[in-house]
Amino acid sequence: MSLPDALDTLTSLLGNRLVTSGSDLANHARSESHFPDAAPEAVAYPETTEEVSRIMAACHAHGVPVTGWGAGSSLEAQSQPIHGGLVVDFSRMNRLLEVRPEDMDATLQPGLTREELNTELRATGLFFPVDPGANASLGGMAMTRASGTTTVRYGSMRDNVLALEVVLADGRVIRTGTRARKSSAGYDLTALMLGSEGTLGLVTEMTVRLHPQPEAISAGITSFESLTGAVETVMETIQSGIPMARIEFADAAVARAFNGYANAGMEEKPHLMVEFHGAPEQVRADAERFAEIVQDNGGSPFRWSDRPEERRALWDMRHKGYYAILASRPGSRALITDICVPISRLAEAVEETQEDLATASIPGPILGHVGDGNFHAILLVDPDRPEDLAEAQALSGRMVERALRLGGTSTGEHGVGLGKLAYMQAEHGEAWDVMGTLKAALDPTGILNPGKLVP
Repeated sequence: MSLPDALDTLTSLLGNRLVTSGSDLANHARSESHFPDAAPEAVAYPETTEEVSRIMAACHAHGVPVTGWGAGSSLEAQSQPIHGGLVVDFSRMNRLLEVRPEDMDATLQPGLTREELNTELRATGLFFPVDPGANASLGGMAMTRASGTTTVRYGSMRDNVLALEVVLADGRVIRTGTRARKSSAGYDLTALMLGSEGTLGLVTEMTVRLHPQPEAISAGITSFESLTGAVETVMETIQSGIPMARIEFADAAVARAFNGYANAGMEEKPHLMVEFHGAPEQVRADAERFAEIVQDNGGSPFRWSDRPEERRALWDMRHKGYYAILASRPGSRALITDICVPISRLAEAVEETQEDLATASIPGPILGHVGDGNFHAILLVDPDRPEDLAEAQALSGRMVERALRLGGTSTGEHGVGLGKLAYMQAEHGEAWDVMGTLKAALDPTGILNPGKLVP
């Protein structure tokens, strides 16, 4: 059983929205990270939930592997069709269906990106806060349970998705959750789907929580002589209850990359980049309290501003950190790995990781959403040197072992996909087998994103 057996049904349903051209297949074979390309046999562009349901019913009947596709920005090969088959591209299902300002929620289709959503929300006084950096599709963000720079204040996708419409492997359409802010009615199937990486179903509609646009915003940057001073500042800030909207770490190697990429003029030292949201007087008070903590830990004078253009420049630079780091070693590819630990163990985790990287033969700058204990190492490898990739994988493996030893997780936001699959047994034990049991119950023929996440 294979795609050719389902082609007549799919072509009749989609017409020229079922594509087999080489360029389209190549565009859906790529990864943002180090994984080799893996092309599908065809790409479907549905426009309605009914079409997705009929696509899945046909693929279920003929045993065709199906991989969902949003913006293709995942970092652990979640969206790569490693078993060929069909990619379902949701770019045509990208509408904001309804905004309800009085309830501070919105219903939308999965192909809408987070930047598109916030553009449409500008006149409402509301915004959607989850910011993973990339302009990812909201469906993809749901499927990887994404978080990012603002998680320390607003939470991750887990905290900001209220309800889903999902097409299961056999074509059935289910709705999970409601617009109510809480429920005790049965299993939490919304939470089950979030982070499932398209292995349990394809999301076709979402209801998300919105937040008031802050009255005032300020942002700033400071540097430290030592990594320890920066990380201690993060821990003390969080433990003191200052309501940070963002608190990001960049090590000296990242500062050097920013300078080379954008003439940032940063000292080649560890830096913290922060942002505060609230009433004007509260934002000022929070910045002043933070400046005191910085000073106590040996940081440079904290420079902050409430001018929109200066704030945008700071976060634009941070969001381009990956590309700046790639440019620091021309021709390289990156194994991008992340771990997350309890905030009290953050200093230990970062320091041990830096010690590891200091003796490595490949560069590994560190960036982090350290306000929630999450940080990333961008391990740069020469694609023509297999030994580079082997070393990067070993370094990533030691980071995972460290995170688990310290009571954390192998991935705080990138997800599992292929890259973290080898660590699931160590992290979850018997619970990983339970995940496999759930997968088998909802997808008995194993067609949804096969080879990812579960046993």
